[in-house]
Amino acid sequence: MDKKQLAAAAVKGDEEAFLQIMNDERQKMMRVAYAYLRNEADALEAIQETVCRAWLKRKTLRQPQYVTTWLIRILIHVCADELKRRKRSAALSEDDGKNSFNQDDIASAAERIDMAKAISRLEKPYKDVILLKYYEDMTITDIAEVLQRPDGTVRTWLNKALVQLRKHFNRLGGRGRQDG
Repeated sequence: MDKKQLAAAAVKGDEEAFLQIMNDERQKMMRVAYAYLRNEADALEAIQETVCRAWLKRKTLRQPQYVTTWLIRILIHVCADELKRRKRSAALSEDDGKNSFNQDDIASAAERIDMAKAISRLEKPYKDVILLKYYEDMTITDIAEVLQRPDGTVRTWLNKALVQLRKHFNRLGGRGRQDG
């Protein structure tokens, strides 16, 4: 069975078809969840919650050919819920490595942390577009399907997000030169 046939069967309650879809999409879901949550355990938990919600809401899948888009949309909502929960509890913690690093490793890690922090400060639609475009390598059309917005809106959000990120890093760069 192809993905569309599997999805149609899953909507009708075929557990094997549903599990096959989940298995086929697990790596993509992990990449998306990790891009949002930056923690493997939380990403796995988000995927588990997504699978549960998808099963419960399987009858809402109107177009079986878009099963991946539908799953990613559910996953994004689950990740957003987790980020809200984190914010409320103020329990954000960075994963500090226990290995010894050279200066290049430290600089590279610092840049990734700076980028993750900058992206996390973006408004939700901008953050979604950046994560899907650059972490999941999705096209504008695919992102528009996931977010249920027109292509033009997605392009606008992407441009605005990139402008905000550039401004953020230009400010950081300016301070770094003054301090250094």
